[in-house]
Amino acid sequence: MTLRTFKERVIQTGSFEMIGIAFVSPVYAYLTGASMVHGFAMIAMLSIVIMIWCPFFNTIFDLIERDKTARLACKRPQSVRVLHATLHEVTAVMITCPLLMMVGGHSLGSALALNVGLTLTYTVYTYLFHIIYDRVRPIKPSFEKNEAGQSEHLTGEAAAA
Repeated sequence: MTLRTFKERVIQTGSFEMIGIAFVSPVYAYLTGASMVHGFAMIAMLSIVIMIWCPFFNTIFDLIERDKTARLACKRPQSVRVLHATLHEVTAVMITCPLLMMVGGHSLGSALALNVGLTLTYTVYTYLFHIIYDRVRPIKPSFEKNEAGQSEHLTGEAAAA
């Protein structure tokens, strides 16, 4: 298998969201005039929703990329990394905008403006995070032997930490 394991996806997603919450919560609180507690709660709620979505999105993206290019995610060229980050954030806006309106009490315009800011911030962050993550925890492919003892095709698991 040439995809990250479920365990690796949990580590990847958890790391991504914890760093994002720590960085974005104070900025959200400052920009909206909310308390730090409200800012943290709002961004944490959005993060939980995205943590549920993110592994599905990344796996779907990786499967499509692998099927079309036979390339490992950790070997992704920069143009595909930009596409990955952009699509990740577009889907995040579609999911989080209604939550900003219902839970955060923002108007549609305010929710969209916040989402544009969050999207721009997280697009850059997603791009950088995945470059670093792929270097720190690359997929290490191995070869499976057939009955004759010859290497047949790639299998892989994420690097164990």
